[in-house]
Amino acid sequence: MALLLRTHYRLARESIRKNRTRSFLTCLGIAVGVASIILIMSLMGSINNVISAQVKSMGADLIVIRPAQHVDAVESVIDGLTASNRYMTSNLTLTDAEVIAGLDSVAGVAPIAAGVATLRAEERTIPTANVIGTSTELARVQNLKLSNGIFLSDKVENSAVIGKALSLELFGTGTEAVGKTFAMGEEKFIVVGLLEETEDPINFNNVDFDNSVFVRADYLKRIGLNYQVQQIDVRAENTGALSKLSEEIGDLLNSAKNGDKNYEILYGDLISHPAGSMFMVVSSMLTVVAGVSLIVGGIGVMNILLVSVAERTREIGIRKAVGASSMNILMQFLFEAMILSVGGGLLGLILGYVIAFLISIVTPFAPFISWQILGVSVGTSVVIGILFGMYPAIKAARKNPIESLRYYR
Repeated sequence: MALLLRTHYRLARESIRKNRTRSFLTCLGIAVGVASIILIMSLMGSINNVISAQVKSMGADLIVIRPAQHVDAVESVIDGLTASNRYMTSNLTLTDAEVIAGLDSVAGVAPIAAGVATLRAEERTIPTANVIGTSTELARVQNLKLSNGIFLSDKVENSAVIGKALSLELFGTGTEAVGKTFAMGEEKFIVVGLLEETEDPINFNNVDFDNSVFVRADYLKRIGLNYQVQQIDVRAENTGALSKLSEEIGDLLNSAKNGDKNYEILYGDLISHPAGSMFMVVSSMLTVVAGVSLIVGGIGVMNILLVSVAERTREIGIRKAVGASSMNILMQFLFEAMILSVGGGLLGLILGYVIAFLISIVTPFAPFISWQILGVSVGTSVVIGILFGMYPAIKAARKNPIESLRYYR
């Protein structure tokens, strides 16, 4: 049996070698599809690692309260991509944050209320800037670092903290924003702190810290800003009491909202789950698109094998005449299809990670390597080879030996 398999492999390899250019182009069709899938899975894994690392860096004493999405994952992602504010259905309020802050086991509470407003400073105007309403405890709860100044102040009227990128756009400087003023609506604010530039553009808070301005949450109503509380971050005093504290928060919110449980309380690894789920759905959609190119590559394999069967009709007749069975002929061409497909899969694996490495040079997403990704690349290639190679192989195996011997090219 082993000798027979080696013979099938040798014959398939010799046939491919005789048509190197044609075989390479066929492998390239498979490689493009596999490389697309590898790239998507690598970026997906890298993004999940970034978010998980952020959650771990926050410590084991963080609880996050978010609006619950009572829709399927696909609908949730579509709403998030098409809506101007994906938290418009949130029933969380600033009052909820104040009530939670009164619990004994709570060390700090920071609501994150998001909105969009026009900022004006001297001769510069930003028509749609991200405005985050929060408390003075956000920096401590989220371990935010400032390059200059302090994070908001109860003593300074209309104080604000600004991200570095937004500071550059609004004031033309990313280092000397503290002390400058800007207008938002009819209110004027003074910058008391400048955030350090963040290395991770994606985070579990769904906030772009570099391109946002932070003000005290109670000022949002004053300036007439339409906002939604998209998240409440809670820092517990005791890491061992997270489960108990989350139950207390749940009971408190359940009582305050008369049983309306349109929210979720998360801690530990569950904090990164919603963001990870969103990226999983997006990557799945992109994988379907990449799968189309795999199908096209598989059709290319089938086409090449059909041509090969037609060209080698007399060879098939001779092999059958000297005793080769239909199964021998089928295995010969199926081996050829699998060599082309697996070769294209390995080429796609290398190509996908090369592109992922190039992307990592300009982004914080390092290439993510796992046995699952390697298994997907090889497994997908084998499946494509079998599926699209079976028909030409069966067609070759069913050829009549006498009719085949009469064939001349």
